[in-house]
Amino acid sequence: MAAIAGAAAGRRGRRRERRRPRPRSARGHRRHAPPSRPHRRADRLRTPHRRARRHRRTVPRQGGAHLPRRTRPQGRGKPGATPRRTARVQAPRPRRPDGPGPLHRRGRRPHRPRTGATLTSLHHTTEGAPSAPPLLLGPSLGTSSALWDGVAPELSATHRVIRFDLPGHGRSPASLIEPGASIGDLAELVVGLADSLGIERFSYAGVSIGGAIGLHLAARHPSRVDRLAVLCSSAHFGDPQRWLDRAALVRRDGLESVAKSAPERWFTPGFTSARLLDDHRTADPQAYAACCDALGAYDLRDQLASITAPTLLVAGREDPATPPAHLRELADAIGDSTLVELPGASHLAVAEAPLPVLAALRGHFDGPADSGMTVRREVLGDAHVDRAQQRQTAFTARFQDFITRYAWGEIWTDDTLSRREHSIVTLTALVAGGHLDELAMHVRAARRNGLTPDEIGAVLLQCAVYVGVPAANSAFAVAQRVLDEG
Repeated sequence: MAAIAGAAAGRRGRRRERRRPRPRSARGHRRHAPPSRPHRRADRLRTPHRRARRHRRTVPRQGGAHLPRRTRPQGRGKPGATPRRTARVQAPRPRRPDGPGPLHRRGRRPHRPRTGATLTSLHHTTEGAPSAPPLLLGPSLGTSSALWDGVAPELSATHRVIRFDLPGHGRSPASLIEPGASIGDLAELVVGLADSLGIERFSYAGVSIGGAIGLHLAARHPSRVDRLAVLCSSAHFGDPQRWLDRAALVRRDGLESVAKSAPERWFTPGFTSARLLDDHRTADPQAYAACCDALGAYDLRDQLASITAPTLLVAGREDPATPPAHLRELADAIGDSTLVELPGASHLAVAEAPLPVLAALRGHFDGPADSGMTVRREVLGDAHVDRAQQRQTAFTARFQDFITRYAWGEIWTDDTLSRREHSIVTLTALVAGGHLDELAMHVRAARRNGLTPDEIGAVLLQCAVYVGVPAANSAFAVAQRVLDEG
């Protein structure tokens, strides 16, 4: 009996110990011993702060930001308990006067218009290899870049041809020009176009107002213009009041009345171009009128003497807008200029007589290539150049044109250095670069340019000091083989 009584007392003691309340933490939560059961994650999620995280929501507040709303269930998770929601309140952030719109307030990035060529610069098209020398083509008033359709594809065989539309013409936005604009304003748009294409120096050809833009570029931006062609244009376009009257007429009545008289101003009898006439009718009247303002205010006669770029002048003998006398005036004032007069051609000679215009443009813009080939043959010899031409393929043709035009047509023709000095510099550069195959060719060229074997040896010895003995040693071996050829 005593054993039974002792066992009963032990059970009562253990029950009292289980009913004893557990100590609480400083935050009022019960301290939980690590559970002995394997479901530890479920037990942790049942603690009050874990349950609060499970009930978190986001509620928009005034001003557009999102705030977390926390809900703390009452009754420690008992079934049927209603949670009490509490929201953290913050003052709304101040908005800028030009702040974002509704899309931004909903957490999305607002739309911003992309500032591409169609919005901020002249519309243009590009033809030809990107590595070819750049050639910009400017149209006439009332036309588009289609004016050059008869010659641009042929010019693109040797040049990177870039045709552009005037503001409000073709596909260029009218917003690029305002009333009272000047030819200088249009020229700055062309400079901006070249900058956007990464072009520092370019050749330029323009018709009528496009030619006036080219003259302004050559006078005001001489470092940007390599060679210039001015077609059916002038340094001034007659009585300024006539242009102001035309601008007022177009602003009042649109282009229809002016477009009706375009064929007789542009073409000789019997020739027409539906595409160009349609471009005239569809041009923006306000932009057209602003171009008229620019022509009325234009007079570059006192600056023609400052133009140093080689200039081709093309006149249509039947041109009523800019007669040949205007082009002769340009030829007299511009030092390095050539005048070509086309019989039977009117104001838009490039459309009416594309083949003669193309021949004149090719002869002018391909000048460096022709002079470069002459120098190349004089320095390297006909036999070497003929072999190089025979090995030329469609893949290497543009590179051959590149070196003929620039290396031989511009660098080697620069008379700042003599031919002998050009050879000395070239030999040094080839040794420094380790181009031994090219070195043999230019040792022969140096002999042809008048350097003696002793002078060639002195150049290579100088290279040993400043380039390195191993490089000079290899160069002496190459030079010796060439000199042994006799």
